[in-house]
Amino acid sequence: MVADADTPFLDKSDPSSWKALNGLSLAVGRAAESAGIERETLELMYVLISQLNRCAYCLDMHTRRALESGADPLKLAQLPAWHESAVFTEVECAALAIGEVTTTLPAVEDRQAALAIARATLGDQAFTALEWAALTMNAYNRVSILSEHPVRLRKQP
Repeated sequence: MVADADTPFLDKSDPSSWKALNGLSLAVGRAAESAGIERETLELMYVLISQLNRCAYCLDMHTRRALESGADPLKLAQLPAWHESAVFTEVECAALAIGEVTTTLPAVEDRQAALAIARATLGDQAFTALEWAALTMNAYNRVSILSEHPVRLRKQP
């Protein structure tokens, strides 16, 4: 898809709102860290959310960050089939369930069941930190999708 030259970048057109979203992201990151959530787990969740939302810009960014945080490339390759894969830890599966449910908003019974399992696995502090992280990632995806942020090819090292 080619970006429309007339489409304004939301982050550039309203810097104060963009700054507020970034402030939320920083607070959410601190909450996740305080809850003991590893950066790799967070980045795997962000990649899954960006896949579900089809956000090319965020996929590019968070795939790189996931690799930088130590994520195994096999896990990144298996994300679309995480339900069927045995490569993810219990905590990672809980985070991915939160990311998926927060993004797709399935029927209430399915949502409640998935979130109850995640909460039992994580405990309240990590559970709510990951819910906030998923909500924030969905907001970033929408900013990038609506702004049509471009993805540029990079030379591999």
